[in-house]
Amino acid sequence: MMLFVVEKTALPVTASIILLYCALGSIVGIFAGLLGIGGGALVVPMLIYAFGWQHFPPEILVHMALGTSLASIMFTALSSSWAHHRLGTVDWKIFASVTPGVMIGTYSGSFLAARLRGDYLQVAFACFLLYLVVNIFMNRLPRSDRVLPGFAGMSAAGLVVGVMSSLVGIGGGSLIMAFLAWHNVDMRKTISTSAAIGFPLALSGCLGYIVSGWGIPGLPAWSLGFVYLPAMLGIVAISMLTAPVGAWLSHKMPVLVLRKIFAVFLLAIAVKILTGLL
Repeated sequence: MMLFVVEKTALPVTASIILLYCALGSIVGIFAGLLGIGGGALVVPMLIYAFGWQHFPPEILVHMALGTSLASIMFTALSSSWAHHRLGTVDWKIFASVTPGVMIGTYSGSFLAARLRGDYLQVAFACFLLYLVVNIFMNRLPRSDRVLPGFAGMSAAGLVVGVMSSLVGIGGGSLIMAFLAWHNVDMRKTISTSAAIGFPLALSGCLGYIVSGWGIPGLPAWSLGFVYLPAMLGIVAISMLTAPVGAWLSHKMPVLVLRKIFAVFLLAIAVKILTGLL
């Protein structure tokens, strides 16, 4: 039997790096609780910067950022969803009907991305987000007769959200929020339920990055596949404390203000998608 030994690269973890991870965790936690999102659109670029500062090998830098982001979102989503659950606004029926499709879609999306013209899908989705943004800022509400579909329809929606998360490269929390808001779900319930769904979505994605990165040569020390544990722990240590604060704020702010904050976030996502394509 031949044994293959993978040598991991020892990279320094300085105090300034740890402070950067903790600062990022505080911001992520607030947004996770306030808007029910995982914060991947914020975490990934910052981790790419931090990992570049630590001189991670360029060929694995983005993979490490994505895997570590999903790992941290798991714990942040747990803290955020528990805070929202204690406030009584998580719709567990929606959670149960959407989650299986979300997890399957997250896994399968990476395979579909290699076969589909993902740029067309991304443009279409960005246009849909811009349409929602315009409606929110003009205070146009969805048609009153638009309600959530049955279990089959919700499972299919979860599948689409999971696939789109892989193809578009953003977390599924914002997609779930857009779907629920489009179907007249109360904004606070939308935020809370999206936060709860963020955990299984991040879990399935994180496991994928751990498995796919297992045994890759040149990984930094303290890595679990494509998950860099010092960064994950630094982010999680603070985000789990600040996520309940964001959840509390979401119940104190007027619904109209929450809608406007959500619209700004959707606008940022749409711009990110379109500029990424250009």
